[in-house]
Amino acid sequence: MSTTLPPIAGPSPAHEAPQRGGPGRRALALLLAGSAILGGGVGAGALAAAGALDGGGTTTIIERVPAAATTAAGRTAAGALDAGAVYADAAPGVVDIAVTSPGAAAPGPFGQGGGEVASGGSGFVIDGQGHILTAAHVVDGADEVTVRFSDGTSRAATVLGTDDATDVAVLRIDPAGLELHPLELGSSAALEVGDELVVIGSPFGYEASLSTGVVSGLDRTIEAANGFTIAHAIQTDAALNPGNSGGPVLDAAGRVVGISDQIATGQARQSAGVGFAVPIDVVAGDLDALKAGREVRHAYLGISTSDSSDPAGALIGDVAGGGPAADAGLRAGDVVTAVDGRPITGSAALVAAIADAHPGDRIALRVTRGDEPLTVTATLAAQPRAAGAPVG
Repeated sequence: MSTTLPPIAGPSPAHEAPQRGGPGRRALALLLAGSAILGGGVGAGALAAAGALDGGGTTTIIERVPAAATTAAGRTAAGALDAGAVYADAAPGVVDIAVTSPGAAAPGPFGQGGGEVASGGSGFVIDGQGHILTAAHVVDGADEVTVRFSDGTSRAATVLGTDDATDVAVLRIDPAGLELHPLELGSSAALEVGDELVVIGSPFGYEASLSTGVVSGLDRTIEAANGFTIAHAIQTDAALNPGNSGGPVLDAAGRVVGISDQIATGQARQSAGVGFAVPIDVVAGDLDALKAGREVRHAYLGISTSDSSDPAGALIGDVAGGGPAADAGLRAGDVVTAVDGRPITGSAALVAAIADAHPGDRIALRVTRGDEPLTVTATLAAQPRAAGAPVG
């Protein structure tokens, strides 16, 4: 069965945001590059996307940090992480984001409804032109967005571009009169389990809060804002709570390696030391398109899968009609064991393989159908805007 990952973008202390759903490790997966029916899963427990919990938002922060890339700047003389030094350098570039959007307010004295809902999250400056990176679910559907810096300065922000498939958005403020402190983008590729992380954000509206932890796991899969699956997610034990969504996950050198996105809450529906971040490498290549307001396209196969042990691979559950998998002749019950020679050991591996491809790519899938091995060639399409939407 699939579990739910709640988003963790949260409002200010007065309100919390709702949770986002996420997949389970052995559950049917929606491929980030696949259809609403192709993804990977996570273990038990509810994952709260950096959006909201119980009317508020829940944020998850995870980052990968290559030990070799760590500099002395974030280290003490004894070689331990100097979280204070990282914070002092990065905090001026981290912002609190307040959002108002249409919503069903409580009925008034005459029974009328309507009104606005306030929520929020975190974000960070990425250049001197006023561009700010955050999670898409923090600003989706927003009427007004306001950015507040650690010195108390506030600016109205414009949403330039969003990508629900990776849960990322780029905002822009007027930088006139501001001394901006852009954060350096690092790389999540070299992160290893055990690498130290620093997270800065606004949990429950407490602006510029610091938490620390380590990389608890790599290459996890979490549910995207559009119902598909995000591959290569970073798991961390750093404290992530509603309001952290969209904030930076930093390595010991102060470089951004991830964006806080979701948390596993279990039945308590609060931070339990299992958080997830969107790796910066998944996002970096799309920043120019998002700044320009262009649509970002992702590959789509169009199947739902679960893990298979005999043979090891990704067991196809459903095949979306009219999708690339259906056109290639894939069937429910087939087990995908390799993509272009790359071994597929389960759903998460298939999600990652499709996520690393592009619309229009032709891929060769090694499949076991009953006792018969065969190779199927599929041409990947562009992912629909939302899971369950028509292809094209």
